[in-house]
Amino acid sequence: MKILIASNNRHKIEELAGIFASFSLPIELISQKSYFGEDSPEIDETGATLEENAFIKAKALFEMTQMPVISDDTGLEVYSLNMSPGVISARYAGEHGNDKANREKLLHVLTMHDNRKARFRTVLHFISHDISFSAQGICEGVITKEEAGDKGFGYDSIFIPDGEEQTFAEMDSSRKNAMSHRAKAGIQLSKALSAFLSGRYPHD
Repeated sequence: MKILIASNNRHKIEELAGIFASFSLPIELISQKSYFGEDSPEIDETGATLEENAFIKAKALFEMTQMPVISDDTGLEVYSLNMSPGVISARYAGEHGNDKANREKLLHVLTMHDNRKARFRTVLHFISHDISFSAQGICEGVITKEEAGDKGFGYDSIFIPDGEEQTFAEMDSSRKNAMSHRAKAGIQLSKALSAFLSGRYPHD
């Protein structure tokens, strides 16, 4: 089965491909850019939650292509900030995708808070002609007081998972993928896809 990934982010695609391979799923992942070329569409993330955004992106691309689609939305949720930045994590500082500015803003805001507990949460949504469902993954941890590490992306350099002493950005990809929010969501999605492909998942 060929599945369109609602992303051109190499890190995300490689992570999901590795998870699907571990389940021996007969799946080929195709990035948006591979499918659309330079005219790859930008889907407006107008949802109020990660779940809504993941569904919006999956549904829009499915309607354009009639291909099965997997989309994701990920947020960093800080407990002392009422689970912000959450759904606006990628544009927390104003400009979408400015990771450095987002990290700097969060570190500044947290200077006024003692509780630095946070969690990464990923929602993956799969849609095809037959079925539509979501999977979720959560990784609990804390926000550091300064950046550490040059691997990863987003908020990785200021997030230490529970039970660890290094940020995600200090870990190699295999170690991060063993505990990350996206990996956990991918495992749940893989189990559901395996059931669906073998006819054990009820159709809508």
